[in-house]
Amino acid sequence: MKPKKRVFGTVLMILVVIFLYAPIVYTVIFSFNDSKSLTKFAGFSTRWYTKMANDRDMKDAIYYTFVVAVLATIISTIIGTLTAIGLSKSNKILRSCVEQVNELPMMNPDIVTGIGLLMFFSALHVDKGFATLLLAHIMFCIPYVILSIMPKLRSLDPNLAEAAMDLGATPMRALVKVIVPQIMPGIISGALIAFTMSFDDFVISYFATGNGVKNISIIVYTMRMRVNPSINALSTVVIALLTIGLILYNVFSAVVARRREREEKRLREQAE
Repeated sequence: MKPKKRVFGTVLMILVVIFLYAPIVYTVIFSFNDSKSLTKFAGFSTRWYTKMANDRDMKDAIYYTFVVAVLATIISTIIGTLTAIGLSKSNKILRSCVEQVNELPMMNPDIVTGIGLLMFFSALHVDKGFATLLLAHIMFCIPYVILSIMPKLRSLDPNLAEAAMDLGATPMRALVKVIVPQIMPGIISGALIAFTMSFDDFVISYFATGNGVKNISIIVYTMRMRVNPSINALSTVVIALLTIGLILYNVFSAVVARRREREEKRLREQAE
């Protein structure tokens, strides 16, 4: 029975991988198609990349998507980290209440959040555009950062900061030199989730933006009614950039981990 289960598991895994990655491969291949057809490959060509490069709307969409995602990630990570650290030092009742409130944006449907933001900005007579889009992304990214960091803070020794201050460190130095390095994996995880959520968002962005400010998801939505292979080229560029980013992150993490292991080994040898 075990060999049969192993074969079944292998086949199931292969099917799942094909199901997940076949659309990506299909998109990349047909981004180099010479014709407008999305089903028949007529020959290799980069005409759709040229068209994408000459399309101002697409270039603006790429620019706004990355700028908003990066800014929202940085700001939400800073706010979320400080909030999580503050909550870890708060009393149980306050911490429980804030954690419950923090979970509401994640459980709330995006359409409800988007309409709520639209009504909120309209009530304040705020012109929707880049600023409102950025604020909306920061708003829904912060809970994910807090949720990623809180487990790391719970696993920390609560006396670490006090021990650092007893040794002469200021509260800020204890925070930067002691607490933050210990929870860095949670911070990085929260930042990556925030970037992904911001980069991928459509519903909330659709209701929170205006004045010609569009991200990639919105511009793809506006092109859904007509065949435009430039979308394949745009998607391929995004896939390539994200893949390069993930590779660089993994390489950086591996280098840092190797340096840390060498440093720990050197300290152990000195101690012996």
